[in-house]
Amino acid sequence: MSKNLKSTAPPGWSLDRRDPAFIQTFMPVWGWLYEHYFRVQTSGWHHVPAYETVMFVGSHNGGLAAPDMFMMMYDWFRRFGVERPVYGLMHPSVWKGSPFFADWGVRVGAVVAHPKMAIAAMRSGASVLVYPGGAKDVFRPYALRHTVYLNENRAFVKLALREKVPIVPVISTGAHETFLVLADLYPVVKQLHEWGMPWLLDIDPVVFPVYLGLPWGVGIGPLPHLPLPVPLKTRVCEPIKFEDYGPEAARDNAYVTACYELVRDRMQRELDALVAEG
Repeated sequence: MSKNLKSTAPPGWSLDRRDPAFIQTFMPVWGWLYEHYFRVQTSGWHHVPAYETVMFVGSHNGGLAAPDMFMMMYDWFRRFGVERPVYGLMHPSVWKGSPFFADWGVRVGAVVAHPKMAIAAMRSGASVLVYPGGAKDVFRPYALRHTVYLNENRAFVKLALREKVPIVPVISTGAHETFLVLADLYPVVKQLHEWGMPWLLDIDPVVFPVYLGLPWGVGIGPLPHLPLPVPLKTRVCEPIKFEDYGPEAARDNAYVTACYELVRDRMQRELDALVAEG
C-alpha cells in the first residue's frame, strides 16, 4: 500500500500520522509528571535490543488515565528519541467514543488494536506496545492489583510467532493506587442492556467499574478521572524468545497456549519481585 493511500485512511488505520514534532512538544509536560508527580522509578531498559523490532507486552492499571503506560512511553522517547517509532495498540472503542483523544493518540503513535496494524508496524521496522488484558486489565479491582491479567488473550502470541519477534514484558506497580476500583458491575449492566437500557455514549463497554477517585469521589462506569500523585515503579523485563517461530507455530493451538502461559508466568514472577522490593 502506498504512503498516499495510507495517509488517507481513517484515524488509527495508518502509520503515517505519528508526529515526532507533536511528541516533542509534550516531552516537558511528561517529564514533569515523571519526575515530580508520579516520581517514577524504572529499571530494565538495558533489555531493549538496539534497533531491533520487539513486541512490548504489558499489564497495567489506572483506568483511562493509564499513567504507567504513558510513563513507559515517555521512558522510550527520552532514551531512544522521538524519531525511533513505537506504536501502541488502542482498543477500537476509543476511536468511536472520543474523537479528540483518538486524534491526539494517533499523533503520539496509537493505532487501532487490530492484527493488521500490529503487523504493518512491525514490518515497517517499528516496535509495538500491547496490553492484552485491555479494559478488564486497566480497570481490574484493587484487590487484584498485584495479579497479571492478560484476559486469556493469545492474539499477541500468535502475532509474535508469525512475525518472528521477541516479546519484552513490561510491568508496573503504583498505578492501581491513583484511583481505587472497588468492583466491576458489568454483569449487572449487561443484564440491564439486554432489558433495553442503551449504553452510555453508544459504546458497548466490557467493564463497568465502581471506583473512588477524582474528580467524582465515587465514579461509576469507565469514566475519565484525575490520577492521584502516587509514586510508580516500572520495569522492562528480559526478552522472551520462543523455540519455534513462523505461521505453522502460530497455528498450533497447544504451542500458542504454552507460549502464552510462559509469558504470563514470567510477568507474574517479575511483578511479585517488584512488589517485594517495596
